[in-house]
Amino acid sequence: MSYRASRRRFIKTAAAGVSGLALSSCGWTLAKVQTDRAIAQSSNKLHIYTWANYIDDELIKAFRAKTGIEVTFDVFDSNETMLATFQAGKAGIYSVIYPSDYKVTQMKRLGYLTELDHLRLESLTNLIPRFKKSIHDPGNRYSVPVSWGTTGLLYNSAKLKDAPTDWNYLWDNKDKLMRRITLMNDVREVLGAVLRSLGYSYNSTHPDELRKAYDRLQELKPAIATFTTDAWRDQLIAGDLYMSMVYSSDGVLASTQNPNLKYVIPASGTSVWSDTMVIPKTAPNPDGAYAWMEFMLQPEIAAKLTERLSFATTNQAAIAKLPEALRSNVSLFPPMELLEKSESILPMEREALEAYDRYWTKLTSS
Repeated sequence: MSYRASRRRFIKTAAAGVSGLALSSCGWTLAKVQTDRAIAQSSNKLHIYTWANYIDDELIKAFRAKTGIEVTFDVFDSNETMLATFQAGKAGIYSVIYPSDYKVTQMKRLGYLTELDHLRLESLTNLIPRFKKSIHDPGNRYSVPVSWGTTGLLYNSAKLKDAPTDWNYLWDNKDKLMRRITLMNDVREVLGAVLRSLGYSYNSTHPDELRKAYDRLQELKPAIATFTTDAWRDQLIAGDLYMSMVYSSDGVLASTQNPNLKYVIPASGTSVWSDTMVIPKTAPNPDGAYAWMEFMLQPEIAAKLTERLSFATTNQAAIAKLPEALRSNVSLFPPMELLEKSESILPMEREALEAYDRYWTKLTSS
């Protein structure tokens, strides 16, 4: 079965136009973002750095038809890869970048981001209220949330008859799962999930709690086939893997394409993430960047992207335009009782991050 690239898969691609979106009824103008065709002629290139599965050819063709701006994009596989691009001085070609929420705080502290001019982003009012007051960027001063979701377990129901309900399933069934499970290649997500399974915060920095989480991971390690955020697909479908730790956007997409694959949000809680759009200070085309952001905030655009690419939109006005089957999909839009048990991944001080990294290095190199 053919699968589209995941949210976190590392590829590089440039877009080519195919059949476009019908935007004639959108009612959107570019007056506030200063990207009419006259300006676009002198600045008609926009380069974006994003996660996979957030931009498709229909979106690019529709944007070009509206603005005259040609879009190309590169894809990163982790926030760490994206940030390393900045620190290596290679980010000067990008005008829009898609960091996760907790990385916005760090990038802001490092002085990488432009403070946004809200007069050029009239459609920020379309955001769900919780995304207007994020702890990572209150008031959306530096970022515009574009998607959100959870981290959970995707399992092959043809291989596992008893559905997992929580993180503890991994340890309770480690003999049955021997070499048949994958965890993410992401220190904050993996250690966070183990901390949560022990009853601690996903963001704990307590030395004793981190040590217990590491010890528990070492107990599970013989059952883990590999740490990967993406390379589980074909093996899970084929039955070589039974379960993978995944992001909800990947899990929902996979389950729509193979009915044996089921996505589960752990009952004790998990991480709730959001991915955002930012404009770096080094952006070569800030006008085009504002145009892209305002375009992405249009309800019609956001709704169609959610339908095509299976991620939860942050746009309240877009949700009303979704088919009922999507609006009622609890894997995309979880019930409040689950969200209340879950946490956002928070930025950490250097000392705490170094402790996480030490444990991760010991775990993955031994």
